[in-house]
Amino acid sequence: MKHYKIITLVFTILFATVSCIKDLDTVPLDKDEITSASVYADPDSYRQVLAKLYSVFAMSGQRGPSGLPDISGIDEGFSNYTRQYWVAQEIPTDEAVVSWNDPGLPDYNYQAWDASNDFVTALYNRIFYMISISNEYIRETTDEKLDDRDVSGSLRTEVEYYRNEARFLRALSYWHALDLYRNVPFVTEDDGIGSFLPDQISKTEFFHYIESELKDLETKLVTARQNEYARADQAAAWMVLSKLYLNAEVYINESRYTECITYCNKIINAGYTLEPVYEHLFLADNHLSNEVIFPIAFDGTYTQSWGGVTFIINAASGSDWDNLQDVMGLYGNNIAWGGNRATKAFVEKFDDYTGTTDSRPMFYTTGHTLEIDDIKEFKQGYGVMKFKNVTSGGVVGSNGNHPDTDFPMFRLADVYLMYAEAVLRGGTGGDAGTALGYINQLRFRAYGDNSGDVSVIDLDFILDERSRELYWECHRRTDLIRYNYFTGSNYLWPWKGNVAEGTDTDNKYDLFPIPDSDIGANPNLIQNPGY
Repeated sequence: MKHYKIITLVFTILFATVSCIKDLDTVPLDKDEITSASVYADPDSYRQVLAKLYSVFAMSGQRGPSGLPDISGIDEGFSNYTRQYWVAQEIPTDEAVVSWNDPGLPDYNYQAWDASNDFVTALYNRIFYMISISNEYIRETTDEKLDDRDVSGSLRTEVEYYRNEARFLRALSYWHALDLYRNVPFVTEDDGIGSFLPDQISKTEFFHYIESELKDLETKLVTARQNEYARADQAAAWMVLSKLYLNAEVYINESRYTECITYCNKIINAGYTLEPVYEHLFLADNHLSNEVIFPIAFDGTYTQSWGGVTFIINAASGSDWDNLQDVMGLYGNNIAWGGNRATKAFVEKFDDYTGTTDSRPMFYTTGHTLEIDDIKEFKQGYGVMKFKNVTSGGVVGSNGNHPDTDFPMFRLADVYLMYAEAVLRGGTGGDAGTALGYINQLRFRAYGDNSGDVSVIDLDFILDERSRELYWECHRRTDLIRYNYFTGSNYLWPWKGNVAEGTDTDNKYDLFPIPDSDIGANPNLIQNPGY
């Protein structure tokens, strides 16, 4: 089976109900009342509820594509985790702009959001929803709980793996919270059920907690490349550790590049290989690739939502395109929303952005201008046709509205680029020759021969190469911040700061604010500087 099929409606409702009950150990008098005792009486429930945790990244609620949303306060389609994360990581950067005028969304184009922004709040709520239900699952799978339920043998072994996968998913969301918001309220499985006001954790304590969790999971997750597709393994934990260490100077003012190289080497030595054809990484059969380390699984039948790859594909295609039917055939989708495009600054990262030499730029230019004079006009700015709902053999996905294409959250090319950057920043355990070799492997794939090889690399080259290789994969904001290019005037791009040619912006935007709704509800929280 391609995908770890998503939990059925009955069990998602059970899980949502369980997490609201104060005394989870009470056996009810009413046989229809739901508690953890009744849910976990069925051994299959452990796997089904774990599936709910994974589904949070792909789906927006208890039904697909909409209905019974996980969080409120925003349109359910917007609320999807992967969609919210994509918007935060891409729209405020040089890689993308959006033409839509939904409340709060244009602020992302200009780096002009505040603590009441609907999208800032939705992403925050989505992250903490994930953390909250992961905590619940971890509580319900402790050794003590499993002993009480007489869970033993092979099921016990499996459930222990499930628990550690839940810990990884929580650590992933913790890292997102650190990267995006930094100083946040902190809760774990040790915090009780019910109403209380969590304390704010310092960025240094938070960093070290995430680090310790992931290092503890190193030997407790399934060996790299040995788990079911789209489930976390050791390499997924190594990947987040590598990210944590690469950005440690930003997060906690500590140089941890040597540790970044250590974990990059672990991943590289685990047996992953580059996908021979770059385009195949973003098609409906990308689950076959040996390059992808951790994907968010999407399926046109089983994981329908208006977020994720559905959003990435549909928002990049225009309903007013003259050759719409031909383009839809290329995309494999039936819907065109006309929202997201590339800026001139990003397009010109490629020496040849027609894709005739470097295969990575996949722009739609017919009827579009390179310049963006009016950000609300979809045909100003090139379209991006990177993700498609067709297989490498040209077969359209199972559903024209919802793609089968998975989102490659982590892949080997990123590891090569992190290794090279960490070496250039002074990390030990690697060397410049190996770093150059990794970069030229990426460029050989891109160009199809050695014509794109380089003999010298520096940090600015690595940043540009990361954009060329990883565009629209939720890395750009974090990368620009690490280089001190996201805010300020060191690097300008069209419409940064709400000026057509770009202008400097306040460095407070390197972090998102804690939403006003949480600040108002919890006196233990202090707002991020500048908000």
